[in-house]
Amino acid sequence: MSFSELKISQPVLRALAQMNFKEPTPIQTQAIPVALQGKDIVGQAKTGTGKTAAFGIPLLERLFQEQLAVQAIVLVPTRELAIQVKEEISQFAKYTEARVLAVYGGEDINKQIHSLQKGAQIVVGTPGRFIDHLQRRTISLKHVHAVVLDEADRMLDMGFIDDVKYILSQAPKDRQTMLFSATMPGAIIEIAQKQMRSPQSIRVSEDKLTVEAIKQFYWSLDPREKPDALATILKNAPKPLLALVFCRTKFGADRVGRMLCERGFKALALHGNLTQARRDHVMNKFKSGAIDALVATDLAARGLDVPDVTHVINYDPSNDPLTYVHRIGRTARAGKEGEAVSLVSNVAEIKQLRLTARMANAEIKEYPINKVERFERVAVPQADDTQTHLQRPDNRGGRYPQRHSGQQGLRQGGFRSNSRMRPQSPRSFGSERPQRGGRRPRYR
Repeated sequence: MSFSELKISQPVLRALAQMNFKEPTPIQTQAIPVALQGKDIVGQAKTGTGKTAAFGIPLLERLFQEQLAVQAIVLVPTRELAIQVKEEISQFAKYTEARVLAVYGGEDINKQIHSLQKGAQIVVGTPGRFIDHLQRRTISLKHVHAVVLDEADRMLDMGFIDDVKYILSQAPKDRQTMLFSATMPGAIIEIAQKQMRSPQSIRVSEDKLTVEAIKQFYWSLDPREKPDALATILKNAPKPLLALVFCRTKFGADRVGRMLCERGFKALALHGNLTQARRDHVMNKFKSGAIDALVATDLAARGLDVPDVTHVINYDPSNDPLTYVHRIGRTARAGKEGEAVSLVSNVAEIKQLRLTARMANAEIKEYPINKVERFERVAVPQADDTQTHLQRPDNRGGRYPQRHSGQQGLRQGGFRSNSRMRPQSPRSFGSERPQRGGRRPRYR
């Protein structure tokens, strides 16, 4: 099926062609015709399946172009996602007169008020900032005929569900509501039952949570050797390289970012402590490919939609299968392939990865350590975020993680039967000698 068969207007088709959108994805094929009829939708789809176009195109098609009032709102969990969704819908609207605006915290609200006064028909934003505008009466929902809840499960996780319910209560009762979520926890189902009118369910995630185009690996090692392991992975990655590295904490993201710069890579950190101006600067560098790696926390990276991400590295493994799926879903977008590597360094992380493999119905293989050229440190000057350098290492010796015997792979049912991952000492995680007193090295 082609986009023209979905009864999309010529200006939008022209924009899609310019964006190299050749064929609609399954979620777009199913959702767009239903949305164009003004019906409510509950959509469940894998990460990176084209959800923004699935609701963004119908929003544009159903606008009253001559009316400058707010006619559609899109609620998203994070500032970064608000910016991305706004930018993508604006691209779809390139050859129309539609006005699209993003509102989110961390930006001067007076600037947003000025933009709203000039006229905005589709407003994308975070729940908290939407409520700010509603209370200031700088956004009116009187003429809103469509509301979209994007990444609804994450808005629930982040504690925004009450804000979402409040906003829905202020919107006209006869509106169209479209809800998109990777998972369907009870609170999301409740919204669908109480806030929507006979929604049509659309599910294209099938049985697998993960994207088939992602090659998934793990590397078991001593935590002290993670920096050189990460550098080894990035060094051996095909070029051009655009990696997303996940850390659990803001401090960890900063530390790993500095470590990569010291090893000659171009890297920046993204987390909640950054000012909005700095976050925008970092995201622009990442989207343009001006850096090799973005080191981020889960919250900061939620909703990232950069189609050219080649690698996702779980420097700090995820605590649950769903987070793992959301992380690795940042790569292999728009029909491209991607690679995900998890660095595991203790029994708990190994058990969690085994559970993830089973829940995600995925095979997570051991990273082919013997087939790569190991990274060796080179002396590079400390550089700023626009002048770090990628240098090839020399041939001097170094200390690297050792292959753990018997590690064969993780798959649907957990470890393969001939795999032995139970550590007998710190040595089994790649260290050269046991710690004094036989203690396992502390994970930092």
